[in-house]
Amino acid sequence: MFKFIEEKTRNKIVFVLSILIITVISLWGICAPNSLGEKASSAFEFLVTRFGWFYLLSVSVFLFFCIYLIFSPYRNLKLGKDDSKPQFSNFSWFAMLFSAGMAIGLIFWGVAEPLSHFANPPYGLAEPGSQKAAELSLRFSFFHWGLHAWANYALFGLAIAYFQLRKGYPGLVSSIFIPIIGERHAKGVIGMLIDLLAIFATVTGIATDLGLGTLQINSGLNMLYNVPETRTVQVIIILVATVCFIASAVKGLDKGIKKLSVLNLVLSIFLIVLAVVIGPQLEMAKGLVKGIQDYGLNFIGDGLPWFALKHHSDWLGNWTIFYWAWWIAWTPFVGTFIARISWGRTIKEFIIGVLFVPTLGSMVWFCVFGVLGTHQGLEVAKMALSSIPTAYFTIMSKYPLSGLISFVTVLLLFIFFVTSADSSTFVLGIYTSGGNPNPTAKKKVAWGITQSVLALALLLAGGLEVLQTANIVAAFPFAIIMLLSIVALVKSLREEGVAQKRRLVKQKSKFLLLDKKTE
Repeated sequence: MFKFIEEKTRNKIVFVLSILIITVISLWGICAPNSLGEKASSAFEFLVTRFGWFYLLSVSVFLFFCIYLIFSPYRNLKLGKDDSKPQFSNFSWFAMLFSAGMAIGLIFWGVAEPLSHFANPPYGLAEPGSQKAAELSLRFSFFHWGLHAWANYALFGLAIAYFQLRKGYPGLVSSIFIPIIGERHAKGVIGMLIDLLAIFATVTGIATDLGLGTLQINSGLNMLYNVPETRTVQVIIILVATVCFIASAVKGLDKGIKKLSVLNLVLSIFLIVLAVVIGPQLEMAKGLVKGIQDYGLNFIGDGLPWFALKHHSDWLGNWTIFYWAWWIAWTPFVGTFIARISWGRTIKEFIIGVLFVPTLGSMVWFCVFGVLGTHQGLEVAKMALSSIPTAYFTIMSKYPLSGLISFVTVLLLFIFFVTSADSSTFVLGIYTSGGNPNPTAKKKVAWGITQSVLALALLLAGGLEVLQTANIVAAFPFAIIMLLSIVALVKSLREEGVAQKRRLVKQKSKFLLLDKKTE
């Protein structure tokens, strides 16, 4: 049962099985949306009630392990050969990991999350609409989009990059487990099951984001051009975006994803500058400083809120646990994509780049747009929150240049939509091509269509709530895989460390012998 499976046969089995599983779920959502919604809700309640602690503990472990690696003896190891140089410039690298890792969620929640905490403070720690509530809104937004979140990508991306780029293994999730279960099992049935789980987590994770993006693009078009918010319009948005991101994915990494990612970053910076110009600058500056201070002081307590599991399980499940599950579900595709573009970087450089730079960018983003929201007061916040997809545009309408900002935002949303789906299509092609870093156009097209169909099915099954709950279900087993990847990484790094010490001892011995002969 656990013997090697011929590579071509294995690739076909993984590809066909994964397409079948996703197709069945898509058809379920289209034909019986209420049934899928009920099952997803039941699974959500079960996981939050019984295993909420597992999500919280796991993500904290990921973060502290990443911080340890920055100072570990292995920090200067290259992801590639010892003399390798980075494939992409720092700016292009940051642009691609920013676009793949943040995507539509940054805009969708950039105003909605701070407003939600402002109107309904976490754990009842403040009066709604108060100054304290405004401060809490930034603290928890920073927390949900900060170091804990990016630790998922840093850990898994490093594991994939190390085993693929340095050890020469295929770019598959199953390759990470070779040090634990051996190559025979990693290339057998066990490895196939691991890769199938990664594919499932990837597709449901990206489907969540595509669904969120579709809802918000529709709401933006409604406010700008009175385009109706209907399922028909949302289907059209998904179809147009699908054509665009498949075309980009087929062009490849340099011609498609890199250029769009750089455009994303430039537009994001432009949007922040516009928001700062029209907003209360002093309040934003104070909010950023106070938010970072509060985030730092409550870093461990917010990451492991044991008191909240019993008394505030609803809030914790709907926010922190959902976010951790969302980040974990995105980890296979984002981690693999970041690994693919990180040739030549050291472990220390990789972790600092993936962990701290996007965290700082997220803090600036949520502070700027969060303050724009809370500055309008509690009544406007409640009005905006009556429809989460339109919350951003409702707040922007209260400021000058709202038409320009909304237009740039819709454009940015669409490009984010394309780049995130583009990146995931690329990664799914890798997963179903035996780890080939340059999958065929046929595989990319197949996965592009499959992702879009699932996003559409989940929207028809009940919108945002079903998207969220399906995401959490997909993430749970992958959290276990990520914990095991720590074990595999430590084992392999230690073995490499021992091997390096032996080489150094041999080199010293040779030098001593040469010195003696010279004497």
